[in-house]
Order: sequence, then C-alpha cells, then structure tokens
Amino acid sequence: MKIKYSIYSILVLLLLILAVSCVVPSAPVVTRVIDGDTIEVNIDGTIYKVRYIGIDTPEFGEPWANEATRLNRQLVEEKTVRLEKDISETDKYGRLLRYVYVDDIFVNAELVRQGLAWAKTYEPDIKYQDILEEAEAEARQAKIGIWQESQH
Repeated sequence: MKIKYSIYSILVLLLLILAVSCVVPSAPVVTRVIDGDTIEVNIDGTIYKVRYIGIDTPEFGEPWANEATRLNRQLVEEKTVRLEKDISETDKYGRLLRYVYVDDIFVNAELVRQGLAWAKTYEPDIKYQDILEEAEAEARQAKIGIWQESQH
C-alpha cells in the first residue's frame, strides 16, 4: 500500500512540475505609444518596439502627427493587444512588424479610416493591404484628417 501511495505522490508531483513548466506566454501589453504607428509592448517582461504594418503616419513636426499619436494612444495605451505577424519579423531598425488589434478593433485600419495615416505597401507584408487601401479611400472621400489639406 505504501508503494502505491508513493507512486501516486510521484505522479502528482511530476504533473505539477510539468504544469508549471508549460506556462502560456502572457499577452502583450502596450507600455508606451511612441508615435502614430509605433508602440512598445511588454511580453513576458521583455519590452519590444512594434511598427504597424501597412500604414504610415505623419512624423513629429508635420501636420496631423500629434493627432495620429493621440488617437493611437487612445486606442492602445496600457491595453492588452493582439499582434499578428505577416511575412517579415522585423524591420531594419529591429522593430517587430505587426498588425495590431485591441478587442475587435484593427488598429492599423482605424488610424487610416480616421484620416490619420496613409495606407502604404511595404512588401512582402501585404496580407491586409486591400482593407487598408479601402479605409484610406473612405477617409479621402470624407476629406478627414490628412485628406483635408491636400491630396497626397
């Protein structure tokens, strides 16, 4: 009987060790919004810079840059996000290249739809380029954001 309990105890202990070693990675949390199309996220204690795929926002000092950064901050700051990779892992600056989602909001497309980003093709990462270009056409037609001043 003692042997049976010892084997049972060992099995339980092994299962606990196995369960602890199979910890699922934590979901990315946005720790900083750098600008309209770049954020920092914390994944399991490591900070990564993430550049949004398929869009480009005005740079600091350009018209609409502050608005793009502000909307990005409202959408993602301190929130848990889902990051989706296309083909490329990183850009030449070492930033992760990702499509970004908060709940059911496709952040890349929302920035474009609100007229605060251009849809921009960066091959080979073109999985959602049609969606982004459609969002740009909507913003352009509505003449909102960057489309108020001129036709880019």
